[in-house]
Amino acid sequence: MTDETAEAVQAALAEQANPKTILSSQRFFKTGKGEYGEGDIFMGVRTPANRIVAKRFSTLPLVEIDRLLNSPIHEHRQAALFILINQFVAASRPSTRDDKLRGELSSFYVQALKRGRVNNWDLIDSSAEHLLGAYLEDKSRQLLFDLASSSQLWERRAAIIATFTFIKRKDRSTTFELAEKLLNDTEPLMHKAVGWMLRETGKRINKKVLTSFLDRHAAKMPRIMLSYAVEHLSIKQRTHYRNLK
Repeated sequence: MTDETAEAVQAALAEQANPKTILSSQRFFKTGKGEYGEGDIFMGVRTPANRIVAKRFSTLPLVEIDRLLNSPIHEHRQAALFILINQFVAASRPSTRDDKLRGELSSFYVQALKRGRVNNWDLIDSSAEHLLGAYLEDKSRQLLFDLASSSQLWERRAAIIATFTFIKRKDRSTTFELAEKLLNDTEPLMHKAVGWMLRETGKRINKKVLTSFLDRHAAKMPRIMLSYAVEHLSIKQRTHYRNLK
């Protein structure tokens, strides 16, 4: 048994911290002045260790999860998201399915996203498909288009990454619609995210759906986005699409 408090989670994470990794994490996640992760604080907990801690606190109340999300420390927010995912997955199993709880957890996540508490690419990439995409799979996906129109980078990234859930189920429709909407995004992190999801349509659905999209849009896609999207095509195809620039 564990104490169901944010402080108990933080103490457990502190036991796993390695201060020697802090500087490398700060560089990797661009925490310098003017960078996308400016001011983010790291304590040196590796992601696998964080997942283990989160599993110990899988029934942490939302009010305590919220306290973790409000922490300035990256790994505290990361643990909060892992706990949310664990709770959402448990509420989605056929034997324990709870649609009301699933909705509450997804809404809680969106609120945290909109107030800037899911605020680096690793936090988005590990959570959006589970807490947003999985919930919206059989519902209106308008929320994703609303997020994709946001002035906030992390909301836009969450919108496109959430579609990974759909891609894994052979549905590329929303991915392509959002990708078209985001073609003119100015952020390199968005170019990478959109290109990544486009690449996954080719890998997980089939290459023809990807090349059909590229035939229409490659000439105006940002170079990084195009590079990610064509990564698993043949050399001849990659050269063709890159020459369209």
